[in-house]
Amino acid sequence: MKASNPWLVAGGWMSLAASVLHIACIFGGADWYRFFGAGERMARMAEAGRWGPAVIATAIAAMLGLAAAYALSGAGLIARLPLLRAGLMTISAIYLARGLVVLRPSALARPDLSPAFLLWSSLIVLVIGLVYAIGTWQAWDTLSQGKST
Repeated sequence: MKASNPWLVAGGWMSLAASVLHIACIFGGADWYRFFGAGERMARMAEAGRWGPAVIATAIAAMLGLAAAYALSGAGLIARLPLLRAGLMTISAIYLARGLVVLRPSALARPDLSPAFLLWSSLIVLVIGLVYAIGTWQAWDTLSQGKST
């Protein structure tokens, strides 16, 4: 299949990269959790051999992988997924909502998360949300017809 929506292709790859980084944290251990901003509590739990950080990272990675699949499906690189239009709208909204925390960092204020982490992660997620939203908007008519772009 030939992709015709570079925005959704880019969004898919960004989500896939984020998914892989979450899995890498499981194998990288506490230092990776710290480096990527999961917070000291998560890092200490990983150091203690608790399964919580791995379960959380796996769940997030799975959701990001699903978001990637929807973007790549909307771009026509993989088979059409169910509720593609609604899925892409929802994914865009979730990314944008999380990204807009950059406007009010206190919304996610936690003592174990640095302000720098909140700023940079919010900006990155906001960009991904905009990429998804633009791609979904460009593919809107095609998505409603039951065909991938």
